[in-house]
Amino acid sequence: MTAQQRQAYLDVLTTKQVCQDYPFLNQNTMRYMRHNGTGPASFVISGKVLYRRSEIERWLAEQEAATTRGGAA
Repeated sequence: MTAQQRQAYLDVLTTKQVCQDYPFLNQNTMRYMRHNGTGPASFVISGKVLYRRSEIERWLAEQEAATTRGGAA
């Protein structure tokens, strides 16, 4: 396994791991958003829902841009 392959593997998170790394996200909310199609992109392997860290961060940035208020100079 190359270093790049290993890094790609480490950047795949379960729902539980996402919520541990981003404590303001809740597992039940993540499941609900997946059900509604409103959450970050995910995929399933061996019955486990997985997220790429880059997709979580992209989705968070998208949410921030869509809901930011104030701060204009």
